[in-house]
Amino acid sequence: MTKQKVLFLIIFISLSLIAFQIPISRIIGSNQSFTLFELIAPLGGMFLGPLFGAFSALIVRGANVVIAQQTLDFLTAMRFLPMMLAAVYFGMKGKKMAIIFPLCIILFLAHPIGQKAWLYSLIWLIPLIATFGKKRLILNSLGATFTAHAVGSTIFLYAFGLTPQIWLALIPVVLIERGFFAVGIWASYLAINTALDKLTAIKGVHVLKPLVNKNYLISPRFFKSYA
Repeated sequence: MTKQKVLFLIIFISLSLIAFQIPISRIIGSNQSFTLFELIAPLGGMFLGPLFGAFSALIVRGANVVIAQQTLDFLTAMRFLPMMLAAVYFGMKGKKMAIIFPLCIILFLAHPIGQKAWLYSLIWLIPLIATFGKKRLILNSLGATFTAHAVGSTIFLYAFGLTPQIWLALIPVVLIERGFFAVGIWASYLAINTALDKLTAIKGVHVLKPLVNKNYLISPRFFKSYA
């Protein structure tokens, strides 16, 4: 791991821990909330690479367990996976991560409740199709947030069940929610990547320049070609 990535990893984990403490909306069927971490966590995959992006999400989730004095049982550990895999998806080139969506559909439909709410699992066809346009930042963001959603929903189904009626009623909520998160990830990456590009002109910060992706800088050219 390069010194640039080590430095950025420390900064990124610090920002992510702060983001984790800022709730956005309640998770239906749970006493927990989505936080700004949902928008920040996948970005690690692009800046640090899939492996260290997932590692950063793991560290933040683990640190939050300690901060919140939670018990690290099997279910809590499984909840680390959604954002870790979202970071892997966001940072990985190619279509390998597309396997996540049919796998989650199969697991969802294998559950007795999932069989009665089969329509819910078809939501994951959206990111599956989007994966084939992964070079576009907005579609990559959509796939990343749906990766977290597909994995998280499958874990939630096997852990808590809920009724088929609740799963089906959640479909429009999920579409709005994931649309919001996709735009949030897209905008967050653009903003941080552009800010990092400007900061690297400052002596002492230029060491982070290799982490900047010149294809995704806020400019008239970007909105014409890559949005």
